[in-house]
Amino acid sequence: QVQLVESGGGLVQPGGSLRLSCAASGTIFNIYTMGWYRQAPGKQRELVASITSSSTTNYADFVKGRFTISTDNAKTAVYLQMNSLKPDDAAVYFCNVYLRGRDGVKTHWGQGTQVTVSS
Repeated sequence: QVQLVESGGGLVQPGGSLRLSCAASGTIFNIYTMGWYRQAPGKQRELVASITSSSTTNYADFVKGRFTISTDNAKTAVYLQMNSLKPDDAAVYFCNVYLRGRDGVKTHWGQGTQVTVSS
C-alpha cells in the first residue's frame, strides 16, 4: 500500500507564507510526477503545481512567481513553498503522486490539508 502524508497547512495572514509537505511511503518502484492540487468550497479541484522525476516543473498561472514546488533528494517527498498568500489561495490542498507501485501505475492522493488566508 502507498501512503501520502501531508502537513503544513494552517491559518496565515494575507501576504504571509506557508510550506506544505507530502511524504510518500510504502511499496513504490517509480515515482513519475508529484504535485499539488487545491479545492476551494464550491469549486472544482485544480492543479497548483507539479514536478516530474526529472525535476521539470509546471505551475498554474495564478501561483507563478509566488509558489515553488520542490522534492527531497530521494524524490519521495514533495514540498510547496507558498509566499505572498492571498485570500483567494484559501482551499484544501491535496498532494498528488503518479507512481508505479505493487498494484501498477496509479495516481495517489493525500488526505488534504487546509490553508486559510485571512486577517
